[in-house]
Order: sequence, then structure tokens, then C-alpha cells
Amino acid sequence: MQYRKLPRGNESISVIGFGGSGIHQAGEKEGAATIARALEHGINYFDMAMSEACAFSYYRPALSGMRDKAYLQVHFGADYSSGKYGWTTNPAAIARGVSWVLEQLGTDYIDFGMVHCIDELSDLQQYCEGGALDYIQTLKKQGVVRHIGLSSHTPAVVHAMLDTGLIDVVMFSINPAYDYQKGSYGIGSVEDRLALYQRCEKEQVGITVMKPFGGGQLLDSALSPFGQALTKTQCIQYALDTPGVLNVLPGFRGLDDLNEVLPYLTATPEERDYSVIGTFTPAQAQGRCVYCSHCHPCPAGLDIATINKYYDLAKIGDELAADHYRHLERHASDCVQCGHCNRRCPFHVDQMARMNEIAAYFGI
Repeated sequence: MQYRKLPRGNESISVIGFGGSGIHQAGEKEGAATIARALEHGINYFDMAMSEACAFSYYRPALSGMRDKAYLQVHFGADYSSGKYGWTTNPAAIARGVSWVLEQLGTDYIDFGMVHCIDELSDLQQYCEGGALDYIQTLKKQGVVRHIGLSSHTPAVVHAMLDTGLIDVVMFSINPAYDYQKGSYGIGSVEDRLALYQRCEKEQVGITVMKPFGGGQLLDSALSPFGQALTKTQCIQYALDTPGVLNVLPGFRGLDDLNEVLPYLTATPEERDYSVIGTFTPAQAQGRCVYCSHCHPCPAGLDIATINKYYDLAKIGDELAADHYRHLERHASDCVQCGHCNRRCPFHVDQMARMNEIAAYFGI
């Protein structure tokens, strides 16, 4: 397993997390076994937005003696009082629901307390003015919640929460379809979504990725909005290459789903290569570096993807990124203009011109 450090914390987060929305389909025995197997393979980040209340009981035996090795992302606003998933912004209902979740899981603390599934600014206003956000902050002061986060599909809502300075993580839907405005959750333009990812990286707010396979549509050529299927490994790598991303949360319905994702950990560079998406990106995405590293290796030894990322972040005021650039072993000025990167870029970026532009910007 690979791990990434939470920017605003000391936690090392597994790049593959556990999406539990469909785990109830496995039943109690297989569900608990799936969670235990995930832990055995180093998965340590578990999203607790379940479709059925019964699924919470699957976690307790699996987490017994392992609680300190697992980070739980609990949603403040997911309501299970009916036995099935519901949604609420009522602070009293949220408080009852959180107490119930803690009891079901056999724990007295929550690693990531999420403002749950806010896709409209009016809902965010209601959530805040009604006292639900205050409740999460109170629990954080008490040590019951370690970090506050937000789950949303809407860039404008995420920006509004980032403005508060309260959140350490964002759960956001990222995949090639949504990033290129395909599907009901593909909210925001290509430029808007990339700007959000860059802001999260600049402000050290980690992104945990939901819907990495576009609800399974990207895995089926007959259903894919592009008419071409991607593999789970390609989708995972795409999300992990996105600025600000900590990990990817595939949804697991049982052991078979988990076993189909674990091969990512041993996949070859060729298996992770998603450059095929360059053939179906929209016109407005052409010529934009997305830091996918498909131009590598550079004959002159430049880390072209990282150079581009630091440049883009520096331009929006990230002084830390500018400092990181200056401490790279090789800089844009070391480009020998051989054209290898331009020939390999699936997004048709003129990297030779970019290297000249970056060198002029930084003076090195």
C-alpha cells in the first residue's frame, strides 16, 4: 500500500480507501470479512456513508483491536433512523445519529467529521445557521472529532467552505467523465474543477475521491459517455494524479469488488496509463497540463509534471509551491527542447513552450 500524509495533520492515509455505500449487499459475514481483508492489505481510510443502517454492525468486529489503525469518515447529516439512508440538516437529528453511529462502531471518537452531501449553497446556509456546523465544531473542541470535512459535488459549495478555513478534507467526485462535464455530477467547467483542485492543494486541504468510476459507467463501453471503457486501475490513477488528492474511495459491495481493486497496488505503468482519455477530452481541455506524467521520462531528467504543477500553483499565490520549484534538482531552464514530451502528451500540451514560459517566470 502507498500512503499520503494528511496536509493538516500527521495521519498517513492509504491511497486506496474503502467506500461502504454498498457493503450491506454482502451480508454481515462477508461484509465483515471484506473490511478485515481491506485492513490486511493496508487500507486504513473508511467512508461511513452507508445505504443501510445494518452495515455499521459489520465494522465493529473487523475494527476490534484495530481502531488505532483505521481512520473513520463519518457524515453529519446522514440519517439512519428509518433503517435506510436519509439526509438531514437538523442539528438535533444529526446529534442523535452521531451518537448512534459511535455506539454501533464501538468507538468514542471520529477521525473525520463530514458536513454531509451539501450540493446547494442554500443547504449550506441552512446547515450553518441551524447550528449543525457549530455542533461539529463543539465535538472537535471536545476531541470527539479530530478533523472537520465536507462532502459535495459542487465546486461553489466547496469554495464557500474553504473560505471558512474550518475544513481539512473534502470528499469530491472526480473522474474523467465528471471533469469533462459528462454526467449529472459533472458540475463546473473543466477550468472551474481544475481551479478547485489547485486551491485545495494550495491551502493544504486533502481531497478524498468518491465516484472514481462514474457509478460504473466508465468501466463499460456501452454505458461510458465516451463510448470507450476504462479499467478500474486507470480511473484510480487518474484521480490520484489530480492536484490535492489524498486517496480514492471505490465502493465495495463485497470481496469480489475489493479483489478487483487491489491489483492497482501491483499494476505496471502501462496498466495505469490512462492517456487514452486524451482522445476524447473536449476542446477546452486540450493544451492543459493535468500533471499525468505521460510525457515522462524526460531525456534531460526534468520532472515535467511536477514543474507544471508548481508553476500553476505559484501563479495563484502559493509561495510554498514556488519554494519547492526552486529546490528541484532540475528546472525548466534545463529543457533541451528535444520534443519528446510534446510527442507523448495525450492532451497536446506544448511542453517545450511551457518550459520556456516557466523558466522566464521563475528566472531559473
